Amino acid sequence: MTTTSTLRTGSGRWIGGWNPEDEQFWEREGKHVARRNLYLSIFTEHLGFSVWSIWSVMVLFMSPAIGLGFTAGEKFLLVCTPTLVGALLRLPYSYAVTRYGGRNWTVFSTSILLIPTLLTCWFVQQPGTPLWVFLVLGALTGVGGGNFASSMTNITTFYPQRLQGWALGLNAGGGNLGVPVVQLIGLGVIAFVGNTSPAYVAGVYLPLIVIGALLAAWKMDNVDAVRSEPGALRDSAREPHTWWISLLYIGTFGSFIGYGFAFGLVLQSQFDFTALQAASYTFLGPLLGSLSRPFGGRMSDRWGGAVVTLWTFVGLALGTALLLVASAQNSFPLFLGAFTALFLLAGIGNGSVYKMIPAVFAKKAEDDVTSGGDVTAAFAQARRMSGAVIGIAGAVGASGGVGINLAFRASYGSEAASGDAAFVTFLAFYAVCVLVTWAVYLRRGRSTPEAADA
Repeated sequence: MTTTSTLRTGSGRWIGGWNPEDEQFWEREGKHVARRNLYLSIFTEHLGFSVWSIWSVMVLFMSPAIGLGFTAGEKFLLVCTPTLVGALLRLPYSYAVTRYGGRNWTVFSTSILLIPTLLTCWFVQQPGTPLWVFLVLGALTGVGGGNFASSMTNITTFYPQRLQGWALGLNAGGGNLGVPVVQLIGLGVIAFVGNTSPAYVAGVYLPLIVIGALLAAWKMDNVDAVRSEPGALRDSAREPHTWWISLLYIGTFGSFIGYGFAFGLVLQSQFDFTALQAASYTFLGPLLGSLSRPFGGRMSDRWGGAVVTLWTFVGLALGTALLLVASAQNSFPLFLGAFTALFLLAGIGNGSVYKMIPAVFAKKAEDDVTSGGDVTAAFAQARRMSGAVIGIAGAVGASGGVGINLAFRASYGSEAASGDAAFVTFLAFYAVCVLVTWAVYLRRGRSTPEAADA
């Protein structure tokens, strides 16, 4: 490109003149600023995911031994609550970045994680605490789920379109690692302290949250380019691609977060595992799913997001079929292997679906320019729409985790006390996602960037 953008720094760490598509600007200073903000975004988002998913660990401790004997159905309801609240908060969190700036919102959204973490430390050690108190605490930890949408909206602005698959994958993958890390901490507490001291798990995060908020205030930046004009959400809600992509994200991220929250309880219900036995395996799938997300973005940069997404859903369907076989044979090795594959594939799909968002709107901008539109205005609109769709898709996709936990609650709460009914439901949904991906983005004759790549 021939333009040479100039970076302007204003008061309150606001940056003006941000144009990562200008290659000279990007190489001169843009990439260094973007990288610094990406690293801190990953760390703070990681803390948000850890707090959001902390009840997937807390429920493993809940037993008559600490005066908190709840049924399997009540525990599934408890892990479902933060999932629902986190999904609902993603839309306002995504908008908040465009209103207050990425740095400012990151400082605030990280700081408020102290509230549910402190309350969890206290109440989880109080014998006889009623279920409704824990449901309120679970709802409060849901604020950590909103951090994902604000973080992704912010990082989208920092990187050029050609690098967004990898950058968004790193950001999301590092954040997603909060799920297995908090589960590993839970395993360590159970192994070395015992299954009667869950407060230690939450206590680990108190100093980390303070450090994350201070680092964000010190080193992150607000970018004027992230600010959107009023009506961005309304315009994106009218765009059909918003809802197709949201449906696909239900299948990928909904699977990741739903399985991540429920896996320990599934092992306890399916194979009658103890807390230590369940905790020994719960971290493995979320860990692989988190690590695979950046590679889903990288593969999408090369082959196209829809192509990778299509084959991801084919794999998810096959993995779910294996779960039904493992359940029928009561084979734990096969069950664990199939579930681990689901996590791995869901992580890849998370990266590929999010890569589709900027690709779709960049293609629309190119079409507008070809028709005589202004280049700057067209691509500014593409970024505006991408940021809004990330918020909507993140909120809708996270709701898939609620559906998964409710399906498990109904399935294991039935007379059969088996997960088969839930697995059949998931298999059918993955089949629908395969058809949607092909019909909307890959069918011959479709005017999309993904069809062109294919």
